[in-house]
Amino acid sequence: MLHSLPLFHRLTGQPVIVLGHGEAAEAKRRLVQRAGGQVVEDLAEGIDTGARLAFIAHEDESAARADAIRARGAGLLVNVVDRPELCDFTTPSLVDRDPVIIAVGTGGASAGLAKALRLRLERLLPQGLGALADALFRARGGMRSRWPTGSERRRALDAALDEGGALDPLREQAGDAVSGWLAGDAAVDAGTFAIALRSADPDDLTLREARWLGQADAVVAGPGVPGAILARARADAARLSPGDPLPDQGIVVRISAASAGN
Repeated sequence: MLHSLPLFHRLTGQPVIVLGHGEAAEAKRRLVQRAGGQVVEDLAEGIDTGARLAFIAHEDESAARADAIRARGAGLLVNVVDRPELCDFTTPSLVDRDPVIIAVGTGGASAGLAKALRLRLERLLPQGLGALADALFRARGGMRSRWPTGSERRRALDAALDEGGALDPLREQAGDAVSGWLAGDAAVDAGTFAIALRSADPDDLTLREARWLGQADAVVAGPGVPGAILARARADAARLSPGDPLPDQGIVVRISAASAGN
């Protein structure tokens, strides 16, 4: 179960309240400005100008609580630095490969852990990842022409972006990689695949099984399949019960629960 819902909030040109002084407040100001927002340092002014977010970085806890109550009462979402119990939202550690943004959050549990994960991801992800995203955006018309249905386009793209695929995102790509892939022999996977669980732990899925779940158009779950396993499937994949009609095309994954002895 998600303890919070990750969202990307567009701030360009929007007023954002940032209250407080010191290093923490300055860090929030830089974050807002980096996202194109307009920093407002007065709560009443921010409310009057239509701010939707407020960062509160007072060192004094009573002042932080008071301003959080005022901002929340005016309908704003509030982040109170170092006080997760007072937060409506938390700020993740960011990996920026514009327009690709990867956010690593811990719900306020450990900013240090989020930072360590971000630094690992920084080393893994090529600098050209944003250029790949831009090229895929420009190729949308070509993909629609080659693969008329949304499910066909998704499966072709899944295969290309898979590990070792023509557009593997963890490998630096040539500038014409997307056009070359679109013009080449790009197969579209389909079929029915079966997963017999060995345990209720999703980490026990093989790489192939995890890939099937991530690409499935429909998931048929037998009795006793745990929610942690189903959470690994695409959010928009159809969830079916045994005996339900199956889709005519695409990838279908049948999952049976682990035996009682596991």
